Amino acid sequence: MKYVDEFRDPHKARVLVNAIGALVSKVPTTKSRPLQLMEVCGGHTHSIFRYGIEKLLPDAIELVHGPGCPVCVLPMGRVDDCIALAEQPNVIFTTFGDAMRVPGSKKNLLQAKADGADVRMVYSPMDALTLARQNPDKEVIFFGLGFETTMPSTALTVLQAERENIRNFALFCNHITIIPTVKAILDSPEVTLDGFLGPGHVSMVIGTAPYDFIARHYRKPIVIAGFEPLDILQSIWMVLKQLAERRCEVENQYQRVVPDAGNEQALAAVSTVFELREFFEWRGLGSIDHSGVRMRKEYARFDAERKFAVPNVKIADPKSCQCGEVLKGAIKPWQCKVFGRACTPETPLGALMVSSEGACAAYFNYGGVDLAKMLRVRIEETEAEHAR
Repeated sequence: MKYVDEFRDPHKARVLVNAIGALVSKVPTTKSRPLQLMEVCGGHTHSIFRYGIEKLLPDAIELVHGPGCPVCVLPMGRVDDCIALAEQPNVIFTTFGDAMRVPGSKKNLLQAKADGADVRMVYSPMDALTLARQNPDKEVIFFGLGFETTMPSTALTVLQAERENIRNFALFCNHITIIPTVKAILDSPEVTLDGFLGPGHVSMVIGTAPYDFIARHYRKPIVIAGFEPLDILQSIWMVLKQLAERRCEVENQYQRVVPDAGNEQALAAVSTVFELREFFEWRGLGSIDHSGVRMRKEYARFDAERKFAVPNVKIADPKSCQCGEVLKGAIKPWQCKVFGRACTPETPLGALMVSSEGACAAYFNYGGVDLAKMLRVRIEETEAEHAR
């Protein structure tokens, strides 16, 4: 295939849907319950809803939405840390746009900007470094977040700052790693999964080998998937084929982008600048060992957590918000009691409703959920509980 519309061909999609339907009956699991496949990446979740893929699949297949949205898993306390840094005098705080509206305990970065903090949206860490060059009398902090996909660009920016001896640039590092996260989900008793669609962009950096433990130890098939409709349908078919043939392997559907060995230069930059944290706190998932990175001591002069006073206080999510259960795949977004009611894209309680990769935002914008009917049902349930 050469052009993007070829990845959205309706005829080819129908062929794949029919092939998926033919394979489902050959998978033993579907005889007792729906087959549960988790797409780890939030980009996959939005593609699935944008193109109506879930509605094309047989009822025997249930897609479970995973934690692969780095903005969504950022704990509320780290957002408060961002605001504390942004509100310090003489600081320009820079961030990607989708992090601007993630709720902290009292406000978000956009509200901090409205209150007078110098918060600026950038498209890359190099934009933040440019601001540092242009404003030598200011401290410029870049809010580094994301999985291994965005880690290399942040690392390369730090290395560039070192080469130029730029002293007024710092990184507030919140980068996270995908493998410990998937392992934590597999170890969770709340979730029963039969297979995975692996994240395409993360795999472009780390390759396919890191996922071997999923197939070898947990006996679950995983297929690294692209983001177009035919990519996702073919990847689902590949997972089903493994299950039908009783195989558990790591397969790479996204070979046009993902090399099996990953990107050696990107990995080298990451390992030069970063090291694993002992643990990192995730929104709704708690502390996960070795699931985040921090800057090595050799680059301490670029580390915002060393250069500035950071509160680093743990703050629990609102009890009404069930982000953790959604991130683990234990419930669907619409099953959260505040979805579409107290929590909307305009008034988000949780990060999953804010981010462009959040599962709640995907359901709200593309999921075809009848919000009026859903609210009527909830009101009736509440009235019945009070009557009892």
